Amino acid sequence: METSSAAIHITRLTKTYRGTQKPALNKVTLQVARGEVYGFLGPNGAGKSTTIRCLLNFIEPTSGGADILGMDVVRDSVAVKRSVGYVAGDLALYRRMTGQQFLAYMAALQPLKRPGYLRSLTRAFRAELSKPIETLSKGNRQKIGLIQALMHEPDVLILDEPTSGLDPLMQEVFFAEVAGARARGASVFFSSHNLPEVRRSCDRIGFIRGGKLVAEQSLAELAALASHTFEVSFAEPVSPDEFKRLKHVKALPTHDPRHLTIQVTGELTQFLRALARHRVVQLDQREVNLEDEFLKLYEGTS
Repeated sequence: METSSAAIHITRLTKTYRGTQKPALNKVTLQVARGEVYGFLGPNGAGKSTTIRCLLNFIEPTSGGADILGMDVVRDSVAVKRSVGYVAGDLALYRRMTGQQFLAYMAALQPLKRPGYLRSLTRAFRAELSKPIETLSKGNRQKIGLIQALMHEPDVLILDEPTSGLDPLMQEVFFAEVAGARARGASVFFSSHNLPEVRRSCDRIGFIRGGKLVAEQSLAELAALASHTFEVSFAEPVSPDEFKRLKHVKALPTHDPRHLTIQVTGELTQFLRALARHRVVQLDQREVNLEDEFLKLYEGTS
């Protein structure tokens, strides 16, 4: 990916907090293309929120840097924020305002491109806007936070654990809005510790651990690396040794010599050619568990 095509460009971003020796971020480099949804995955304390706070210039990096839409996040901080919608992981809103007052205030700070879109968002999220924010549940406060991030239709969305507190129905609404933002050309960068939710909407995922970006894959690449498990029933007994000789193939015998469990990593061509030499009665594939595959990739990094 060329830098010129990047909506977010992070270069060797490092952050060491005063009084600590180990950096919270250690030379993180990544890019998010315009119109791309990028999932930033990692356990709690891995450096996800620190990265986001540096992107928004809430804290300054110790070294390295980043730009958003070609603007330096430190030098051009005010201009950057005009083009970014943001939800914090530790969401804090004006507690004594009602949701309606808060959203009206945010709209006054920056005029909306389409006022009707705000009305659409409030309906979709079923937001409770008439009560003071301090009286709302975490899930209802999260809805208001997401609405304020989305309502200006920004070119870049930066979302820290955006589904926190949302019930499954509202998570579906969130994913639909992310898809809509992507369709109009916006870039989305959102952190999570939950791989299944990242899989729902992301083009690529990066995994951060101990302040280092340890792996980066597209969902298609991750699926290609995954192990596919097949349950095969043959018309006649078949020796598992025939499949064991194939590269990246593991055959597990069962109590029935006409039945094999076969695991294939990566491309399936050799496996399918070997199958074609026999009369196959039934072929079933177990669903690929990308969560397990990504954890294997993650655990294999240093």
